[in-house]
Amino acid sequence: MVKKYSIGNEELETLWEEVRELSLGTSTHVERLQSPPSPVEFLRNYVTPNKPCIISNALEHWPALSLWTSDDYLCQALGSTEVSVHLTPNGRADSLVPHPADSSSLCFASAHVERMSFPDAFHLISDSGESGNVVAYAQQQNDCFRSEYGALASDCDAHIDWASEALGCLPEAVNLWIGNNHSETSFHKDHYENLYAVVSGEKHFLLLPPTDIHRLYIRPYPAANYSYCQDTGEFNLELEDPVRHVPWCSVNPYPSQGREEKEHNDFPLFFNGPKPFECTVKAGEILYLPSMWFHYVKQSPRTIAVNYWYDMQFDMKYAYFNFLQSVNPIA
Repeated sequence: MVKKYSIGNEELETLWEEVRELSLGTSTHVERLQSPPSPVEFLRNYVTPNKPCIISNALEHWPALSLWTSDDYLCQALGSTEVSVHLTPNGRADSLVPHPADSSSLCFASAHVERMSFPDAFHLISDSGESGNVVAYAQQQNDCFRSEYGALASDCDAHIDWASEALGCLPEAVNLWIGNNHSETSFHKDHYENLYAVVSGEKHFLLLPPTDIHRLYIRPYPAANYSYCQDTGEFNLELEDPVRHVPWCSVNPYPSQGREEKEHNDFPLFFNGPKPFECTVKAGEILYLPSMWFHYVKQSPRTIAVNYWYDMQFDMKYAYFNFLQSVNPIA
């Protein structure tokens, strides 16, 4: 059993402030580079200090930047290829929703995954949320770009060369993301160094460093899954059996109207603490999202992106994070 330690909120607040003053900066803006860095610059200035940045003018040589603006090109290139599409009634997959048996509590809901031809998937994603109660999002995350979307591989780089040299490896997974403004991703973290390249549209990120873990009130929630019936157009949410609990961030940074006061009272460390870092990544830009950074994501209007997941180093930084995670804030 992992031993739990306690620490006062004042000490945590000092940590949050010092991390920003000494390393990340006190602005909520993410540093923007006008051209790709050298491998040494990237490693020294961003990977080692675990600091995000946006690289502009990074994809100008990609054919995808011009080709993927054409719906016809994408549908013809992929033809009848079957892809996985994640369906929800509200655009919030892998997020907290009311418990199906007790609306006063929450559960962790995963999307219904449907296989369909790419043209059908693409049109469903494009029309999502405009009519009916289905929001579709291509977010498979299983190295899908090199498998399901392999016909598009020549339109992008197989890896980000300066990042691969800096990190000393090739990406473990490359994923394709297609969604519109009705899809959003709740706060979570990944154990990867993430190079997130936007090809069309815009991605909007809220970011918090690993040191801010207690501000997100990670708690265990029962896992549930959506199922979708095409005949009725209705979703059903069912708890997993046997019951499984998923540790997840409790904070919604954009509370719905009428819930603002309750959310602020329930999660004061988030709403009363330092503001999250905030950035918009536009077509032709790459966001370097360091390992273990918490991120909340929206997009507009319809956005297509490719991300490269590189293995993180499980070193002293990871040990520090695990220790911090074991600490309980004193209420």
